[in-house]
Amino acid sequence: MTTMWRRYRVAFICLIAAFLVVIGGASPSQAHWADLAVAEVTVEQTKTAMILTFPTALVPGVDDNLDGQLSIDEVTKHQSELEKFFGDRIRLIDAQGETGKLAVAATNNLPVNIASNIQTHSTLELTYTWAQPVTGLVINYNLFLPNVATARCLATVMQGGQIRNLVFTPEQREFTLINPPVWQQISSFVWLGIEHILTGYDHVLFLISLLMLGGGFGYLTKVVTAFTISHSVTLTLAVLDIVTLPVRFVESAIALTIVYVAAENFWRTSLRWRWLLTFIFGLIHGLGFAGVLKEIHLSQSNLALSLASFNVGVEIGQIAIVTIAFGIFRTIKKSPGELIVRRCLSAGVVVLGLIWFVQRAFY
Repeated sequence: MTTMWRRYRVAFICLIAAFLVVIGGASPSQAHWADLAVAEVTVEQTKTAMILTFPTALVPGVDDNLDGQLSIDEVTKHQSELEKFFGDRIRLIDAQGETGKLAVAATNNLPVNIASNIQTHSTLELTYTWAQPVTGLVINYNLFLPNVATARCLATVMQGGQIRNLVFTPEQREFTLINPPVWQQISSFVWLGIEHILTGYDHVLFLISLLMLGGGFGYLTKVVTAFTISHSVTLTLAVLDIVTLPVRFVESAIALTIVYVAAENFWRTSLRWRWLLTFIFGLIHGLGFAGVLKEIHLSQSNLALSLASFNVGVEIGQIAIVTIAFGIFRTIKKSPGELIVRRCLSAGVVVLGLIWFVQRAFY
């Protein structure tokens, strides 16, 4: 066993280093807006209007002056082209199987929350009309950046005096707009939460760093519980705008929590009170989780449902991460090269955390 471990130790460490380089290059310090669209949908009897803010890169050849945003003149010039493009990718179908007639127009109704991304996104008004009042309506949304797993559209739907929120992803593209079942909103936010934790490399590395020293099931339970409670508290407070801190500060602080926990692995010998550290740092991570939810207007009528569903998704992803990491580190703990692996991993995470901190704090 010792000979085999020594033989593959270097290869294992190189594999881990390559993994760290890859996620470092992905840099979660970048805003969610790179692959995000936002829609405000108003459903009426014979008309459905959609104010859509989307990455301008999705419609190549239309941005004539290459300024990253579609002007009124550019929309007018390419109107028929845009109507065909969006008509193929965002289809609204009534109960009789009839697709609404689409008209595309420029609009100045730019959502406030993308003001800082004005050079990357454009906003259009898409209007679908029918000759007769519709009694059933399904939307099929297929407007995503190609080969981007995190591409999504966060939608606020207003219909019959009710407001609800939906999340379109490459895996979940179709929803009912009139009298929808409640599971639609629940499932969309659960998947959003799962995606957010699994693609949030900083949160993942924070959890992994906490498990590098090993520990038993009791320690694992305390860490997971502390992180769950703390990030749930600040996530809720941030979405309700009770606690509001600058994004730059929050993201920089998250990077520093990763640096500290990974560095602490070099000298910490007891895990007794580490759950308390997890709770304190989890409060900061909760503010980071809130970012994606603050990018849309969560309706007050079902805010609790959206928050709870998102939190459930985060917990599902978190449990998957810690279960796998716990098993791996328990196995490594039994090997003669455990100390070297732990220190190499911790050093790599410290370096990544410092890189992310510099990116977030100064760029």
